[in-house]
Amino acid sequence: MFRKILIANRGEIACRVIRTAKRLGIATVAVYSDADATARHVAMADEAVHIGAAPVRESYLLAERIIAAAKLTGAEAIHPGYGFLSENAGFARTCAAAGIVFIGPPPAAIEAMGLKGAAKALMEKAKVPVVPGYHGDDQAPDLLAKEAERIGYPVLIKAVAGGGGKGMRRVDVAKDFMAALEGARREAANAFGDDKVLLEKYLVKPRHIEIQVFADSHGDAVHLFERDCSVQRRHQKVLEEAPAPGMPEEMRAAMGGAAVAAAKAIGYVGAGTVEFIADVSDGLRADRFYFMEMNTRLQVEHPVTEMITGQDLVEWQLRVAAGDRLPLTQDDLVIDGHAVEARVYAEDPVKNFLPSVGTLVRLRAPAENAHVRVDTGVREGDAVTPYYDPMIAKLIIWDRDRPAALRRMRQALAEYQIAGVTTNTAFLMALAGHPAFGAGDLDTGFIERFRADLIPQPEPASVTVLALAALAITLDRRALAAEQAARGGDRWSPWAAVNGWRMNDAGADDLHFRDRDTDLHCRVEYLADGSVRLFGLESTVVAGGTLEPDGSLDAVLDGRRLRAGIVRQDGEIIVLLPGQTHRLVLVDPRQAGEEDEGGSGQLNAPMPGKIVQVLVEEGAKVEKGQPLMILEAMKMEHTIAAPGSGIVAKIGFRAGDQVPEGATLLSLEDEE
Repeated sequence: MFRKILIANRGEIACRVIRTAKRLGIATVAVYSDADATARHVAMADEAVHIGAAPVRESYLLAERIIAAAKLTGAEAIHPGYGFLSENAGFARTCAAAGIVFIGPPPAAIEAMGLKGAAKALMEKAKVPVVPGYHGDDQAPDLLAKEAERIGYPVLIKAVAGGGGKGMRRVDVAKDFMAALEGARREAANAFGDDKVLLEKYLVKPRHIEIQVFADSHGDAVHLFERDCSVQRRHQKVLEEAPAPGMPEEMRAAMGGAAVAAAKAIGYVGAGTVEFIADVSDGLRADRFYFMEMNTRLQVEHPVTEMITGQDLVEWQLRVAAGDRLPLTQDDLVIDGHAVEARVYAEDPVKNFLPSVGTLVRLRAPAENAHVRVDTGVREGDAVTPYYDPMIAKLIIWDRDRPAALRRMRQALAEYQIAGVTTNTAFLMALAGHPAFGAGDLDTGFIERFRADLIPQPEPASVTVLALAALAITLDRRALAAEQAARGGDRWSPWAAVNGWRMNDAGADDLHFRDRDTDLHCRVEYLADGSVRLFGLESTVVAGGTLEPDGSLDAVLDGRRLRAGIVRQDGEIIVLLPGQTHRLVLVDPRQAGEEDEGGSGQLNAPMPGKIVQVLVEEGAKVEKGQPLMILEAMKMEHTIAAPGSGIVAKIGFRAGDQVPEGATLLSLEDEE
C-alpha cells in the first residue's frame, strides 16, 4: 500500500479521499488555487501545495504543476477525484513517466471511452446495446442536420468529449437545430477544448441508470449493482438512489453483465461507471436499455453504492492501484437496504437553477449517524465562488427500504440551515416528498413534468416568520442594552433600557420590514414578564424566548414552542425554519423614500462571467423573453432575456468581455 498520495482535486471529493486515506494510515497532500488557500480540503490534508490562480485552467488543469507538487512532497500516487484531470489519458501517461502511480484506469482505457462516438462503436462490437444515433467524424453542420432528420426528432446533441450536461442540447424540431448545434459546440469547446459532437435519438420517457464496475490488474471484474440518476436539471443529476426503484432481477443481471463486458472489452482497471438509458414507456424491461457512455473514474454519486454494499470504493481504488486483487467476488456482493443522495447546491430553482455566489455566513448540516452521511468541502464562513461548481454538500441517507429512506431524507433536509447564498434545499424536500417520486414514476423529464409542484413561486412571509424576526430584533437590542448598562455607571438608569419605556404610557417600539415589494409594519409592546406583544400582523402575537450568540432562537409564540435560525446580514434579517428561508429587509423609517427608483430598464449580470455572444444591436426592438446576451459562468451558459418589450438603448459589453457581478450588461427603454 502507498505511504503518501496526492489528491489532484478540490472540494468534497478531495475531503472524501483524504478521509479514507487517513483511516488506512496513508499520508495525504492537497493542492490548491488562490481561491482555495483556506479551503477545507487544504486544512484536512497533511500537506498542501499552491498550484496557481483561481481559474481551473491556471491551476487544477495544469498537469505539470501537479506532478511537480507530487515530486516535491514525495507522493507515490495521485488520486484525480472526478472532473478536472480524472479522465485525461495524457495526464495518466505523464504520471507514469514521472514514476508516480495514477489511481485510475490505464491511459488506453480512458482513450477508448473518452470520445463518445468511438466508445459507442466499440460497444457495438462488444454486443452492448447502444442508442440509435450518429457518431461519425464528419462534423459539417449540413451533414449533422441531415443525420438528425434520419434519426428522427427529438434528437440530443452531445459533446463528444463532454460530461456533466455541458455541450448538450435537446432539439425537438428541425428549425432549431442549427442554433442548438452552435451553442453546444461553443460550450463544449469552452469546457473541454473540443467542439465535436454526436447525435442520439432522444427517448421521450427515459430512465438514466448506471452500473458501478470495478476491475483489477489480474483480470477480475465485478459490478456493484445499479444507481438510478433519472432526476436531473439541465442534464445534471440532482438526486440519485440505489438500487433503482422497480428494477427487475432479470434486468439487473443483464445490465450488470453488459457493464462488466464493457469494462473487459477495453482492459479496464479501477473504478468506473457504465451509464445506460432505459426506455420506460412501457415499464422497465431487460431488452430496453442502451449504452450511453462510460465514465472512467469515480462518480459524484458513488456514496449510495457504498451505503447499500457496505464497501468503501475509495479504499478499493487505492488497493487496486497498489496491485491488489479486488476485495470481493461478484457472489460476495449483496444489496442491503436503500440509499438516496441529494446534491445541495448554491443555486436558485425559481431562476432556472441559476448558481448563487456568496459567503456561507451560516451553514448547519444535519447530524451524521448510521443513517445520515454528509460529504462536503465547505465550512461556515467559506465562499461559494464563480470559479467552481456551486455544490455545498452531498446528503446521503440509508434505511431498510425506499419509503423509510425518503422520509429520513426529508427530515434531514429540513435540518439544514444555510444563509449567505440561495440554495435548493426546499426544492429537494419537495422532490423527495412528491407522490410521483415516491411511487417510482421516474424519468429524466421528471422535474419539468412536475415543475409547478416542485418550484412554486415564493410566498409572502407568514405571521410566524414576521413574529420571529421582530422577536429576534427585540432580544438582540435588549442584550445590547444590558451590555451597555453593565459598562455604564448606573445600571438601573431608564436610559439604559430597551423596553420602550414611556412615562405614564406602555412601552412600545415600531419595526418596519420589507418583504420583496411589500412594506410591513409591526408594533412591539413590552410586557412586564419580559415577553412582547406584537401588533400590526394578521393577528396579535405574544412572543418570548432566548436568542443565543450563534443566532439560534428558542421562541414561544402564543404558547407554541419552536426553534429557528436568525442571521443578520447587510441590513437584512434572515429567518431559517425547517425547509424554509425567508429574507426580510429591516427598514430605517428615516431613510424610507430615499432609495433610487431608477434602473428598471437595466439588465445586470447575475454573477461574474464572460460574455460569449451579443444577440442584438443598439436600437433594436425586442420582445419579452427574447434572448439578448449569452453569459458563461460557473461552467455553464446563461441566457440573458428581455424582461419585456422595448428598444435596446445601450449595450455595455461585447463578446469576450469579462464582467463582474451586478454590471449593467445593457439598457432597455420603452418604445416611443
